[in-house]
Amino acid sequence: MRTRTAVLCAAAVVAGSFTAPPASATTRAAVRTSPVAWKKCGTSDYPTLQCGTVTVPLDHRDPGGKKITLALSRVPHTAAAALGPLLVNPGGPGGSGLSLAGFVASALPKQVAARYDVVGFDPRGVGGSGPAIDCAPGYFKPVRPDSVPVTPALEEANLKRVRSFAAACGKKYADVLPYLDTVSAAEDLESVRQALGAPRISYFGYSYGTYLGAVYAKLHPDRVRRLVLDSIVDPTGVWYDDNLSQDYAFDDRQRALMAWIARYDSTYRLGTDPEQVAAKWYAMRAALARKPAGGRVGAAELEDTFIPGGYYNGYWPYLAEAFSAYVNGKKTAGLVEAYDDFGAVDAAGENGYSVYAAVQCRDSSWPRDWNQWRKDNWAAYGKAPFMVWNNAWYNASCAYWPAKALKPPAIANAQLPPALLFQATDDAATPYQGGAAVHRLLAGSSLVVEQGGGNHGITLSGNACLDDHLAAYLADGTVPRGSGTADAVCPKTPDPAPLTTKTASTSSRGSTLHALLGFRR
Repeated sequence: MRTRTAVLCAAAVVAGSFTAPPASATTRAAVRTSPVAWKKCGTSDYPTLQCGTVTVPLDHRDPGGKKITLALSRVPHTAAAALGPLLVNPGGPGGSGLSLAGFVASALPKQVAARYDVVGFDPRGVGGSGPAIDCAPGYFKPVRPDSVPVTPALEEANLKRVRSFAAACGKKYADVLPYLDTVSAAEDLESVRQALGAPRISYFGYSYGTYLGAVYAKLHPDRVRRLVLDSIVDPTGVWYDDNLSQDYAFDDRQRALMAWIARYDSTYRLGTDPEQVAAKWYAMRAALARKPAGGRVGAAELEDTFIPGGYYNGYWPYLAEAFSAYVNGKKTAGLVEAYDDFGAVDAAGENGYSVYAAVQCRDSSWPRDWNQWRKDNWAAYGKAPFMVWNNAWYNASCAYWPAKALKPPAIANAQLPPALLFQATDDAATPYQGGAAVHRLLAGSSLVVEQGGGNHGITLSGNACLDDHLAAYLADGTVPRGSGTADAVCPKTPDPAPLTTKTASTSSRGSTLHALLGFRR
């Protein structure tokens, strides 16, 4: 979730009065898009990276109306026989994809990357695209109220926060919020395709990027050459039901972390029984609710710090060390450092969160009766307490959102070339049923499963089996074909070992990828 803010002129009407539906394949008006003027913007990690912008309509049904800009990046092809653009997206909503282009181009086999212009982009509202929105600077400043509303005062404190966030978004961005949605972002991709001068594009999306890619493919199936979806959103649950499903899956991943810590009791001294370790974690949470570590890490911030461990097990050794130091030595520095590394939200993150909220709240209907949220989340909390209320408050502004909700498009598609799907069985952010559902909905697609894997974002992260399937598909369209739900099954990437003074816990490529993908996707 990345960078700057641009404040638009305040509108005299509230965003909810703008109820125009997004553009679709049939309502999108014809518009001529200028070619991208690429400039060098290479870095030490990605020296051949180029940058550019494309101008698109705020409302794709009104190409003569207000315009916005999208920031693009590109690693150009080097092979004589090129396959056109490969657009990449890290998820979100709200994730910046500019650096991801460089990463993907460097992580793919050279002979495969050489055949593509690997193109990253900041979706509308994000980072280098303009306007980039930031509804409430400082919204995640610690210490926040305890996320678990065990008293009416705590519930009201959290409700006050989310109501104020929704109101701030409506006040600052009334003329933009009605056009921050997945279908509008998908139509932006069509404008990018036109600006690139390509008859077809290939697309590679992680997490929310899988939903964006599936929606684009539904709107413009004839413009898709290759489609790769990794860690797949369940399109039947966007977004309220999907977030509730996450709660159970993240609780399972937290339990997996507790079991991993128990296996290394000689290192962490937190017990050999996972339930005993978990009890100490919840005791730590209760203590931090009373006295935040370093005056910064309270109960909500502790959850923020450990939630990323559900996305990527490469963070487990760092989280375990901080946990152990606090419980066994009453040392808080490790928790503060872990919070700064994994949980704290900077200005770029505030921008990303604002786009996340705007898109999810606009994309589909959310309960407007807080009693429904209270009932559903307490029911989930009774079975899976780790993340439920933290996740609820992360999304609760949708109960008060000032822009009216749309109806999600159906993504079922029989007009595409074979798509390649990747899904880990124990993924928490996008549980396995999402991959299985999209496999059924995209005719001719092929599903590659990482059996027992729990990471979110699994290709180009060090699993050779997965990466071989990806490379073969991008090279010539080859997909595996099986007789069961999965067309191919790969063993999971091994869990990390505790840190030592001489070795890192994870592959550098895996760590780099997951830093780019971020969290809450």
